[in-house]
Amino acid sequence: MGANNSAICEAKNVSVTFGERTVVENVSLAVGSGEVVAILGPSGCGKSTLLRVLVGLLKPTHGEVLAHEHPLEGIHPGAAIVFQSFALYPWLTVRQNVEIGLNRLALSESEAQERVTRCIDMVGMEGHEEAFPKELSGGMKQRVGIARALARQPELLCMDEPFSALDVFTAESLRSEVYALWNRAGRRDEVERKSDSVQSILMITHIIEEAVFLADRIVIMGTNPGRVREIVENTAAHPREYQAPDFQRMVQQLHQIIVSEHLPDEPAGGTRIGVKGPVMPEPIPPVSVGEIFGLMEVVHDHGGRMNVFQLSKLTDVEFGHTLSVVIAGEMLDFLDTPKEIVVLTETGKSFLKLDVNGRKKLFLDQLLKLPLFQHLLQMLERAKTKEVPRDVVESQLVLLLAASADEVGTLFDTIVAWGRYAELFGYSATTELLTIAAEEEPTAV
Repeated sequence: MGANNSAICEAKNVSVTFGERTVVENVSLAVGSGEVVAILGPSGCGKSTLLRVLVGLLKPTHGEVLAHEHPLEGIHPGAAIVFQSFALYPWLTVRQNVEIGLNRLALSESEAQERVTRCIDMVGMEGHEEAFPKELSGGMKQRVGIARALARQPELLCMDEPFSALDVFTAESLRSEVYALWNRAGRRDEVERKSDSVQSILMITHIIEEAVFLADRIVIMGTNPGRVREIVENTAAHPREYQAPDFQRMVQQLHQIIVSEHLPDEPAGGTRIGVKGPVMPEPIPPVSVGEIFGLMEVVHDHGGRMNVFQLSKLTDVEFGHTLSVVIAGEMLDFLDTPKEIVVLTETGKSFLKLDVNGRKKLFLDQLLKLPLFQHLLQMLERAKTKEVPRDVVESQLVLLLAASADEVGTLFDTIVAWGRYAELFGYSATTELLTIAAEEEPTAV
């Protein structure tokens, strides 16, 4: 690709050789301002190597790399990377992990704290600031990774297969959130973005549908050695829908281009059935909030309803676990399950149209309708200090639900995760105290 006057980063005739093996050969690519570029190709085609060259983590064997038309020296100052392996420090809290993204930035304490708080809010992790990585699901860990990258206020956000380590439902949910984050203000073509906004996104993927869903331009790479086979402008209209004719045409076009290359992984998809629960308190399934939202997105992408038996054809998630996710969605009135069909309810449809804070409020409203959470909230409100030790809560759950000691531990962790997302409960792993979350003014996203 030729030079772009507004290119944030650009590779010109770049080749990378390790020993006698050429990993990337004669690649030219520029990433301009205001676009999402996806590098699509099978494992081993040099996608990640090219990304590292573009941001200065790896020096090319041949060719040159530019940043705003100047030779790149060292690490690109305007780039931040989200890795597929999360790369969180296990001994640091969510807030502290995000603060790492501010290293070497000349910020006052108040500026730093305001920025960290805003980035945590942007990815929907408020309420989890004091949680440690071991308390988080995979999707939540990746949200923290994204917040850490955003904290640097990068002009270029690089994402190296950010969803590949997640289960299909969580990956679908995060994919949708990244899309909404990039498009939420409806200013995709606006040249002058806010100073704290990401100007462009460069992502690595091996999933065709993911590239079509997120990218404006799709760079198709070949293998042995890695090279650019073709750069395709994405013509799928916004808002993007997996089942839309133009989306499907784009997918088919890419399939035809890469017919000689093997892309082993399939996109996320799937959903299932649940049963109506009684009015009395009942345990919630041991599933994450992200899994529920991801499953809802999948149902939405398939026209708002799916046959349960489609699931086994769309995902390798253990079937029983998927049942649990659907049951959770039904308990929250986001899903309904007539016979063998999973249907997105009107409440579920409304939920998917909301931004992060709107989703949190609606989730809280639905959570407060569940007898289990009503009982726990009453227990906390009766406590003089508005906090109850974990072992006391677990003892109550055993009596209330006739659950075993093993079951109640997992149930407690799930209750905390749901309650944190809704900003209903707070929990400290250090003191093992469950608390009522402090009320705060809503933060704009």
